[in-house]
Amino acid sequence: MLKKLFGFNPAETTVKKEIVAGITTFLTMSYILAVNPSMFGLLDGMPQGAVFTTTALAAIVGCVAMALIGKLPFGLAPGMGLNAFFVYSVCLGMGYSWQFALTAVLIEGLIFIVLTITNVREAIVNAIPMSLRNAIGAGIGLFIAFIGLSSAGVVVHNDATLVDLGNITSGSALLALIGIILTGFLYARNVPGAILLGVLATMVIGIFMGETEFKGILSHPESISPIFCKFEFDKIFTIDMLVVVFTLLFIDMFDTVGTLVGVCTKANMVDDKGNIKRLNQAFMADSIATTVGAVLGTSTTTTYVESAAGVAQGGRSGLTAMVVALCFAVSLFFSPLFLSIPAAATAPALIIVGLLMLEPITKIPFNDFSESLPAFVCIVMMPFTYSISNGILLGMITYVLMNMICGNFKKITPTMYILAVLFMLKYVFI
Repeated sequence: MLKKLFGFNPAETTVKKEIVAGITTFLTMSYILAVNPSMFGLLDGMPQGAVFTTTALAAIVGCVAMALIGKLPFGLAPGMGLNAFFVYSVCLGMGYSWQFALTAVLIEGLIFIVLTITNVREAIVNAIPMSLRNAIGAGIGLFIAFIGLSSAGVVVHNDATLVDLGNITSGSALLALIGIILTGFLYARNVPGAILLGVLATMVIGIFMGETEFKGILSHPESISPIFCKFEFDKIFTIDMLVVVFTLLFIDMFDTVGTLVGVCTKANMVDDKGNIKRLNQAFMADSIATTVGAVLGTSTTTTYVESAAGVAQGGRSGLTAMVVALCFAVSLFFSPLFLSIPAAATAPALIIVGLLMLEPITKIPFNDFSESLPAFVCIVMMPFTYSISNGILLGMITYVLMNMICGNFKKITPTMYILAVLFMLKYVFI
């Protein structure tokens, strides 16, 4: 039964290992239950309690889909970076409503289902230069870290210099710095669930510093009716909707592919040619989770790189993902505990995850300016313009123009030409 449902192979793992792996993966990625309500709470009409419930439900749907369809040991939940793009770029930056953003997520999920069925999703990923794929992850990492620093007051606005150092000797900024050191220490010591433990420990310290308002531990799940199935279909045929959907597609594609390739290769979960087993099924699970997540009222649901922690514990089948789903189901009844966590306590999670996302930068060929300059533009424009989409769009435009000027026409795919033209027209006319 376990083999049929989850692809469980007793020659590779045991039920005990799968359970331990699932709990470990949950501990390493469950910080999203604290981060998502804090982030989406900035938007009018998205109550933190409802966002917490929706975040857990989306994770449950994603993990169950990965367990039964993908049969791989990966946890899914609303993705970091993708949630930042939703809140800070689409809503606060472009000025659109969160209903508009949810519509874009729904469209993205439906497109991914079609692309997965037709096997086009893999081909699209392969059409994008590797240097830009690596740059996107690194740029998002810096952007997330900047959000964490600014939300805690470590970095503040300055009329003369745009940004400045906040008061780090007291208040939320000091609490955030304490949390960064504490979480970094736990991560360095390979403590399972280091990020979540760091967030919770920082929250406790915040009680004594007067920065944490403790709201309790147990409660019944709050209703998701304020954000359930809220869409703006009248804005589907707009240029901005096209840009937002394309950006979500790119971020999700690179995030998922990078996670699957990296973790599966490290765990030797590949075939003789180095290809990932059941890759298309994993894409389908990701696509279904994103579509259902949009209906529930949250940003794109994606595969978490923290799943590597569970794989390191021996997880090899979908049973691990099912255990992660069960853990998220239990967490639904602990919303007061997670909602007690202040921004200063979630900031360390954002900063540590930002650091982890910088790793692909080492794979960029900096000795080749036709590759490194577009990658650099992509990376720095995300935090400097406070927009993930600007970084991706300007990076792609720079890549095409730079390689055209250098005469490297063979490096430019037809897809890149089309995207570059579309993105330039966006800046000219919008």
